[in-house]
Amino acid sequence: MENQGNKKIAVVIPARGGSKGIPRKNIKLLAGKPMIAYIIESAKKVKGIDRVIVSTEDKEIAEVAKKYGAEVPFIRPMELATDEVATLPVLQHAIKELKSKEGYIPDYVLLVYPTSPLLKSERIQQAVNMALEHDADSVVSGTYDKGHYWVEVEGGYERLYPRKLENRQLTKPLFKENGAIYLTRTNILMRQVVADKILPLFMNSDENVDVDDMADFNRVEGILRTS
Repeated sequence: MENQGNKKIAVVIPARGGSKGIPRKNIKLLAGKPMIAYIIESAKKVKGIDRVIVSTEDKEIAEVAKKYGAEVPFIRPMELATDEVATLPVLQHAIKELKSKEGYIPDYVLLVYPTSPLLKSERIQQAVNMALEHDADSVVSGTYDKGHYWVEVEGGYERLYPRKLENRQLTKPLFKENGAIYLTRTNILMRQVVADKILPLFMNSDENVDVDDMADFNRVEGILRTS
């Protein structure tokens, strides 16, 4: 793939085998092919991406990932494949493995999930372009959120945002992560998933569905079969 700006960008797709809501979710057939295949194929179309890597502890997922063009240069240890493990140590493990085994250190890591089969390559491309053009520390996808929020405190709820009620036109909308794209400098990932200041990539609310349960799965399958 063409590499823009001489920056190495590695996609990392975490895909463990122990999903409970939908057993074997990441490789379950979705509109005719394993769910993980969609995000692999989308990522491989993006210019400027150096490698597309799947991090998994599961041999069957590894074989499916390789079939659709991803690399599986290491097997994730079981202790990093439980329900309780957050994404950050999984990414840090991937970075350390690539460095120790290959001497490969990307400038950026682009995190996307198998559970985002509707995510288009054009949006991933936009994130890559934004990072390179603006020398950004992080690019994160999400949506505008014009809601009013209250937080639970002892004895009830108190207003969280906006603190001061104004005319709707004067209230600044929030940016809400949609869980689709996280692109961050590798050195920052050794501390946290995204930088303290990000560039937001605004998406429409229907562009990404995080497949968490069978209702999500059936909805996405219907979209894919009719698109």
